[in-house]
Amino acid sequence: MSGMIDRHQLISALDELLEPGLYRDYGPNGLQVEGRPQLRKIVSGVTASRALIEAAIAAEADTIFVHHGLFWRGQDGRVTGWLRQRLGLLLANDVNLIAYHLPLDGHPQFGNNAQLAARLALRTLSRFGEQNLGFLGERQDGAAFDNAAQLADYVTARLGRTALSVAAHDMKRPLRRIAWCTGGAQSYFESAIAVGADAFLTGEISEPQAHYARECGVAYIACGHHASERFGAPAVAAHMAARFGLEHEFIDIDNPA
Repeated sequence: MSGMIDRHQLISALDELLEPGLYRDYGPNGLQVEGRPQLRKIVSGVTASRALIEAAIAAEADTIFVHHGLFWRGQDGRVTGWLRQRLGLLLANDVNLIAYHLPLDGHPQFGNNAQLAARLALRTLSRFGEQNLGFLGERQDGAAFDNAAQLADYVTARLGRTALSVAAHDMKRPLRRIAWCTGGAQSYFESAIAVGADAFLTGEISEPQAHYARECGVAYIACGHHASERFGAPAVAAHMAARFGLEHEFIDIDNPA
């Protein structure tokens, strides 16, 4: 039998764990849409898309926990189109929507960067970049790669999405230090170069980064925004479910981006 807790109890525990006050973020962290006050089942996912909301309702969840919520800085505030559709589903079914963005990237154990490192057999040595969200480390013993070419293949196999890689000349030069930051962290590449990384791993690449990689000799590997951020939300939700005796289900809505 599953347990049941008050919504405020869960939000308080999440705030204590993820410490949103430490971050300057692009949208509200925590409860974004209020549903029923008593919680029994959490569905976690990457993005609060209509497909995820519909799947959570079908799974009889009362709470959805995501990395990418509904509200972002710069929106004009009108509830139309896709936003109306998603909000309408949540409100009609009395489902809570909880979202943590940068706090979910930065948590040293359950965050997207930490969870990605665990799946890629990377050992964190230090942090860098804006708001300390970049991670610098090295491969753990037994990791099946020695150079950038092998790392790109390894990432492809581990994440199930073909990684795009750009390097100067020699993709087979041994790697000593690897930097990573999940999602759309193209802007961290120059900081990764400055802290001595031999390769940088993130979700996306923009036009300037290909030139930086070729000119600076640091390999750039883009493995997909969604693919790199599939692990933080279910890790946190599973932790909370175990702590409070709740049900939890991770629903992965595939996204090629």
